[in-house]
Amino acid sequence: MGEEMELPFIEDVQLTEVMRLRVQSLQQKGQKRQDGERLLLPHEAVYRLNFTQQDLAFCNWKVTIKGPGRLSVTGISQLWTPDLTNLMTRQLLEPTGQFWRTAGDPEDAPIKCLEADIQEFGERIAELAKVRKVMYFLFAFKEGAEKDNITCSVVFKNNSG
Repeated sequence: MGEEMELPFIEDVQLTEVMRLRVQSLQQKGQKRQDGERLLLPHEAVYRLNFTQQDLAFCNWKVTIKGPGRLSVTGISQLWTPDLTNLMTRQLLEPTGQFWRTAGDPEDAPIKCLEADIQEFGERIAELAKVRKVMYFLFAFKEGAEKDNITCSVVFKNNSG
């Protein structure tokens, strides 16, 4: 019982592209976003976690960032529907996961983070896993961070053992 499992975040390229097309469409037509709609920013992408088990307990995050930069991970409460309804700001979960490495940090130095926030965020993900097979996230790459230089996963303990 209590076997650990590491779940990697997987970029959802198709969903990210659909969200980028929404932004382009609004810009081309000179329209404004809907009230409360959250548009994807150029430095953001949609990622997902696929839960093979539902009864999980959060253990820890595993994040690597090569070089300086900041990764911001925001959970989305929305269950994406086939018609890909627009993302609304009220569907973004708090807290967010903030991970960063500053210029001059040795490569073997631990990634900096807001520990209380990432602990709470990890526990919320484990709670949502009880009722979901998939969960979506917005990844924001800031301050020089690039998605090719980052790996991110969450380690859970399987309670159903």
